[in-house]
Amino acid sequence: MDRRKSLKILGGTAVGISGLLLADWKWQLLDGLTHQGFFTSKEEKLISAIADTIIPAGLPPKTPAPDAKPIGALSTGTDIYLMKLFEHCFEKEDQDKIKSQLAALNEKGFLNASKEEREEMLLALKSSDLEEEKEFFDLMKSETITGFTTVKEVMVGYRDYKVAPGFYNGCVDVNPTA
Repeated sequence: MDRRKSLKILGGTAVGISGLLLADWKWQLLDGLTHQGFFTSKEEKLISAIADTIIPAGLPPKTPAPDAKPIGALSTGTDIYLMKLFEHCFEKEDQDKIKSQLAALNEKGFLNASKEEREEMLLALKSSDLEEEKEFFDLMKSETITGFTTVKEVMVGYRDYKVAPGFYNGCVDVNPTA
């Protein structure tokens, strides 16, 4: 077997494959620049406003340290979590229901409303006679709470979560009287 010939073949194949991968990556990058997201910018603003209305900045009331700033749904990225969740984890029919409810909120002027008016609009969805509106409110509330309570800032800073609780102390004096 000719080792030099084998290395030339393998080297040429590796360069060719890496060239194809880089070319494919470049096209994906360019496609990503021109590709619109799943939600329109108006829908993204609505989702952010809903998340901010459910968990506004300044919650929870007790901060873990005196110099810690209060957090909310927007500062922890809960709105981005919601957008990705709805885009990647929900069926098409559920996505359409979410988009239709967002359009209905947009028609009511949710983005231009004050904080109190937004709360009233969301509570009106909760007590609505239409099942779709109730489901939308329950979904947004539960997923916002889930997204907020599972971020690092809340888990570590407020719930005192430790990834590996309990510690191993290898050099400990043994109590001979016990």
